[in-house]
Amino acid sequence: MGTLKRELGLFDVYAIATGATLSSGFFLLPGLAAAQAGGAIPVAYLLAGLLLLPGILSMAELATAMPRAGGIYYFLDRSMGQRVGAIGGFGTWTTLTLKSAFALVGLGAYLQVYFPQAPTGPIAFAFALGFAAVNLFGAKKTSSIQMVLTVILLAMLGWLIGAGVTAVDPDAFAGAFDLGASPFFSTVGLVIVSYMGLTHVASVSEEVKNPDRNLALGMLLAFVTVLLVYVLGTWAMVGAVGVEALSADGGNLAPAAAMARAVAGPTGEAVMTVAAILAFTSVGNAGVLSASRYPLAMSRDHVLPAAMRRISRWGTPWVAILATAGLIVLWLVLFDPSGIAKLASAFQLIMFALACLAVIVMRESGLAPYDPGFRAPFYPWVQIVGLVMPFPLIVQMGWLATLFSVAFVVFGLLWYRVYARDHVRREGAIYHVFERLGQQRNEGLERELRGILKEKGLRDADPFEELIASSDVLDYESAVPFSRLVDRASVALSKQLGVSADRIAQGLLEGTGTGLTPMSEGVVLPHLHLDEISGPRMVLARVRGGIEIDTGEPDVPPAEDELIQAAFFLASPAADHGRHLRILAQIAGRVDDESFLTEWLEAEDDLELREVMLRDERMLVVEVLPEGASSTLAGMTIREMALPEDTLAAMIRRRGQLIVPHDDTLMETGDRLTILGSPRNIIDLRHLYDVHATTVPRWWRRSARPRPAP
Repeated sequence: MGTLKRELGLFDVYAIATGATLSSGFFLLPGLAAAQAGGAIPVAYLLAGLLLLPGILSMAELATAMPRAGGIYYFLDRSMGQRVGAIGGFGTWTTLTLKSAFALVGLGAYLQVYFPQAPTGPIAFAFALGFAAVNLFGAKKTSSIQMVLTVILLAMLGWLIGAGVTAVDPDAFAGAFDLGASPFFSTVGLVIVSYMGLTHVASVSEEVKNPDRNLALGMLLAFVTVLLVYVLGTWAMVGAVGVEALSADGGNLAPAAAMARAVAGPTGEAVMTVAAILAFTSVGNAGVLSASRYPLAMSRDHVLPAAMRRISRWGTPWVAILATAGLIVLWLVLFDPSGIAKLASAFQLIMFALACLAVIVMRESGLAPYDPGFRAPFYPWVQIVGLVMPFPLIVQMGWLATLFSVAFVVFGLLWYRVYARDHVRREGAIYHVFERLGQQRNEGLERELRGILKEKGLRDADPFEELIASSDVLDYESAVPFSRLVDRASVALSKQLGVSADRIAQGLLEGTGTGLTPMSEGVVLPHLHLDEISGPRMVLARVRGGIEIDTGEPDVPPAEDELIQAAFFLASPAADHGRHLRILAQIAGRVDDESFLTEWLEAEDDLELREVMLRDERMLVVEVLPEGASSTLAGMTIREMALPEDTLAAMIRRRGQLIVPHDDTLMETGDRLTILGSPRNIIDLRHLYDVHATTVPRWWRRSARPRPAP
């Protein structure tokens, strides 16, 4: 199965979410909304955003826990099973393509401001195919375009709203709610589509670096941005243009241009027309990017045919992208602008409700590897509100929206029954809720979540490097029984933690057969939780002659000819289960490397055993030579080195001895200093001390030395 590159940062996430949102909601929908709700449309936008906030918070939690292509489809499938996943997958794929089609309608409307005879249909088709071509060359290229478009768009909108506020006529809001509650709430449902882009980025979460931080923060920053733009912008629009002008002929399809003309004349109209075209270009581009990840994810799960998961040489799902573009063209042919907006909004409301339900299921399942980097606040009340509120709004939007929603639910169930059920058997986390009530559970999902933990890696606050640097090391040449190794590791942990060695040994032996970290690949990872300790502690053990298993059968025993030569004994606070699992996943990821056992067995001493476990990009080993850049360290204390903040001088190897340095430790010629820190700081220090940075294997890198000065 092809994998996608992790290359999107925080601003990429923000740009995709914001750029995918600030288009039709401001440049097209206000005219249609004014025809229904009159001057109350700023309040309708505000209420729509607040009603969607529970769903957005829930999506952010799910995305940081399960950063996978497919977004809400993947979340629903893994939480409530394939039937609900199929409904969510088809529905959201369709909804996002409807949103993109709506953007292309707006693109044509603004082109007609200056080119009334322009053939909007063919132009929209051409842009749909153009966006598909851009997306074929990779998410990073797409997001780079998105960032440029978003920055320009926000600057233009800031100018327009600032100018519009000064021209507001308070009398324009007289009788804003005279049309009644039903048209108002119908309008709230209509403008839901304005916020859909905020969750686009969940579908590309597999391509986001540091998803625990970047996904939730990017989505929430985008939400605040678009809420302010919509509320302030529509308030200024109604106040400057007037309800009658906005609602003329069933709704002005170029309301931002009308506003700009009212506050800044023809020049302002020209500027806003360009801004609108950029906005619709942005949302169309982002729509193809995110929507195409749904058929990719569904194909990976065998819900759709295998062709949909084909990855191009640029690392993109090319068949899914082309299918998405084709669906956008189909909607342009079948529906008018208002119909597209209502249909998209209706199913998006259902998706947000199901996202809230998915969070409840995942939390109540008791799955230990469910470890989101962001947790939605005020659980479960936020989720209950988000689950209940969408359905009255859908009814208010009319029979077509309701019928459309029911039709897609039925279609998803039929597709599952006719095609997907025979291709794969997998149930969701809801079976873990049943298991708590005495029913069955799904072990496969727990393994999958552990795999995601391994891929996500550690968080910045996780003290992995410090944990390795402070670990005790047990090193044996001949074979050692596992029970004796546990006793010796327990004594070492007891000295670090102040807890009885007997209690630690009992916990380690009881945990060996739980299956949470099975024995394989020449490594065993015994671990336990203790209530009274403040942080994790570990003991590393190397046994060249092999560990003799003499304590019963583990859940996954080693092969008969496999020698267990490495053990990692980990104790963590009972209240910090997530960090415990992330540390175990980090160790598992390291020992999965083909070179691990070779490097482990070739390490010369305790220091090098620790170095084998540390992440290269966060570690630097500097040898203090008689000459060259590092020679300046001789005679200098650690404090005088003035290391960057959050950088640690972890270990010094001096004449065969290991020293844990403090601020007043004096460096000597011949010392080997191990420094831990962020990748950026490590790169800076590497340049400062002129240490080679190569791509050769780690065992060779350990012999690298700073270059002498010329």
